[in-house]
Amino acid sequence: MLSYRHAFHAGNHADVLKHFVLVQLLRYFNQKDKPYWVVDTHAGGGLYALQSEHAAKNAEYETGISRLWDRTDLPPALADYVELVRELNGKSSTPKFYPGSPWLALRLMRDTDRLRLFELHSTEVQNLANTMDRRFPDQNKRYAIAQFDGFNELKSVLPPPPRRGLVLMDPSYEDKRDYLRTLMTLKEGLSRFPTGTYAIWVPHIKRGDARQLPEKLSKLPMKSWLHVGLTVNQPAEDGFGMNGSSMFIANPPWTLEATLKECMPVLTAALAEDDTANFTLEYHEKPAR
Repeated sequence: MLSYRHAFHAGNHADVLKHFVLVQLLRYFNQKDKPYWVVDTHAGGGLYALQSEHAAKNAEYETGISRLWDRTDLPPALADYVELVRELNGKSSTPKFYPGSPWLALRLMRDTDRLRLFELHSTEVQNLANTMDRRFPDQNKRYAIAQFDGFNELKSVLPPPPRRGLVLMDPSYEDKRDYLRTLMTLKEGLSRFPTGTYAIWVPHIKRGDARQLPEKLSKLPMKSWLHVGLTVNQPAEDGFGMNGSSMFIANPPWTLEATLKECMPVLTAALAEDDTANFTLEYHEKPAR
């Protein structure tokens, strides 16, 4: 199914959570001199114009990144993420562009690190190529773009040569098979590269598959895992729509839990759409034998 276009949702509450966590993961990876790879299985278009026809239709960014735009009281880690988005927008007083995960990754990665991007949608992959070429001229040796199904192709780049790596999986889940494919792809990824860090985005919707996926992921063999969820409003009575999302991280940095404990109350209050807004945070480490 190739009808999904992320531009409709760019900069919304789910993007804020996903990319805030991604920035923290990349900052952690940068603390060590050893190079690493980032693999994005569903890369999207790379960057989104918020005044475009797609993004402006529902203007979801207005209840997402816009609510953080002028805040001067954010915790340092959350302010760091917002500043990266502001950097992309230059001196604009309001957000006009929102970065996808490929832009954020290449912006933060070092010269020795490598980025591998998979995107199946023909229009999106062309947008991605144009974005990366325009925004990061002369940097094409640092990244590679392939028009393939990231679920299928992840195994082709694992384990990465430096044996350090971060995998981001954020399918649209428009196809209900994506829930099982996400689970099986992580399972295979851990078997090929058990020390890698895997970040998986999960929507908060009525489907049982969505509610059950984090628990199923947590049962896979890994050293540790973290699951952070953000709910911004009460589910719609008709069951449609997304009222939050979560990030499941396999083998997370040891610093991430403390960062989220500090930032999630602030982020929840900022993005709340009614008084049912809340966050959840779980961390589990496998006991040493």
